[in-house]
Amino acid sequence: MTTATTTELRRSIGSAKFGIEAHEAPPDEFPAQPSQKEGLGRMCKPHWNQYTNALRKAALARKASEGEAPEPEPVAEPTRKRPKRTPKAVTPEAGAQVDAG
Repeated sequence: MTTATTTELRRSIGSAKFGIEAHEAPPDEFPAQPSQKEGLGRMCKPHWNQYTNALRKAALARKASEGEAPEPEPVAEPTRKRPKRTPKAVTPEAGAQVDAG
């Protein structure tokens, strides 16, 4: 009796543009992607990170070559807090009955 343990592998598509080779990888190396078939992404996690990093660098390089300076993120001015109001002490009017209790 022979038992063969075959681990099911999934194809990672890679990216020719950024030099990422397509390859086989275990399904647990793929990020969850509910909209995709079988609920997994098309690239393994390490190559997905490499791909998105390359996309970001390409976009920055494209903006630099077009002469656009990268837009700094807007910094919101701190909101000034109003001083807390202290409740006024309630004093009974002259002649009012006060609970002596």
